[in-house]
Amino acid sequence: MLKATGLCAGYGEIPVLFEVALSVRDGESIGILGHNGMGKTTLLRTLIGALPATAGALHFDGHDITTLPPHARARRGMAYVPQGREIFPTLTAYDNLRLGLVKTGRKPDEALGALLDDFPRLKPLLDRQGGSLSGGEQQLLALARALAGEPSLLLLDEPTEGIQPSIIEEIGETLVALRERRGLTIVLVEQNLDFIAAVSQRVLVIRRGQLGGEIPPDHLMDLDKVSEYTGVAA
Repeated sequence: MLKATGLCAGYGEIPVLFEVALSVRDGESIGILGHNGMGKTTLLRTLIGALPATAGALHFDGHDITTLPPHARARRGMAYVPQGREIFPTLTAYDNLRLGLVKTGRKPDEALGALLDDFPRLKPLLDRQGGSLSGGEQQLLALARALAGEPSLLLLDEPTEGIQPSIIEEIGETLVALRERRGLTIVLVEQNLDFIAAVSQRVLVIRRGQLGGEIPPDHLMDLDKVSEYTGVAA
């Protein structure tokens, strides 16, 4: 579904990604693990088109999307939930979700019922402003808004950051259910080892802007082994 070859990107004169190669199959959930400053967010921003690639190529569903802007990638079926969620704080939860439907052209009454079945915690919050929700509720809203556009590929940047444990577990269970039921493809950047192990079928390591080896699932709970892969002492 998604294939990056020789992908490079950066900020001005500062290079961050170096010759990244990534292949994600349809319906697969990939976790990308790395410490701060290693290029995790830069990679996702390059995949969605918010940051232009300076070299290399990116293909999605067999089409070259290397130079496409973010809105064109969204129309092709990509969705992105950034770090910090970036919901509209002065809009109600309901109106945030309505914005997620714009690409589909579907009416809210038709589409939101099924969507809220996957996010039952949001049902009593629809008339509340997004900014009044807790961090975990905002994360659920951002995730639901992204999925309202019916993407085939979901890019997630640190979805557990600052979230209470009960909602972290809820988000993980929802993502696994969506992957199994809808065939949703997921690329997840995360540092929470329990979460990335629960959601991901494969976990890759990013170090200094390059994707390295794959971490075996049974190694994720061993901090010493994880530190060997990521290159930073636990």
